[in-house]
Amino acid sequence: MYSLTSEPFKLERDVEAIAVPNGDTIDLPAGVVGYITQALGGSFTVFVDGSMFMILGHNADALGREPLPRPVLPENATFKDVEEAVWAQLQNVYDPEIPVSIVELGLVYECELKKLDDGYHVVIEMTLTAPGCGMGEVIVSDAREKIKLIPEIKSVDCRIVFDPPWDQSMMSEEAKLETGML
Repeated sequence: MYSLTSEPFKLERDVEAIAVPNGDTIDLPAGVVGYITQALGGSFTVFVDGSMFMILGHNADALGREPLPRPVLPENATFKDVEEAVWAQLQNVYDPEIPVSIVELGLVYECELKKLDDGYHVVIEMTLTAPGCGMGEVIVSDAREKIKLIPEIKSVDCRIVFDPPWDQSMMSEEAKLETGML
């Protein structure tokens, strides 16, 4: 899933983009050219005229890319199957400035599934690497939308918490290696 590039693109259609790091949403018109600098978890970090933006995976076609395939569960999926699918989807959520998943960064504090009559409700508590990060709601929304793609998931409550405060010791060894902190 990891791809760090400097691949040129030309937008094939108008697309919603999220400014990094403040999280403001803007529309980029068809024909805009720029560079894809990160393509991870189905979302894209792009540079256009010196500014950085995130384009979420459901808009991959605007960049001439295919969206990630929807998750599939085995027939008669167990609680464990659904739980593993949720964690797999969380592994596809990235901060647009850091080429490491939120799971490997240690940002996911809690992931709880509750069985409903017709599926599952998921509760996620996560944090950010910095409390003032303008991308927090974007990352939460990306996590929520990716989890909702899982068959059997009926609702998702994904929220940001700051207790305990995040620090680098919460990162996996892989994340530390990837970011040069090991």
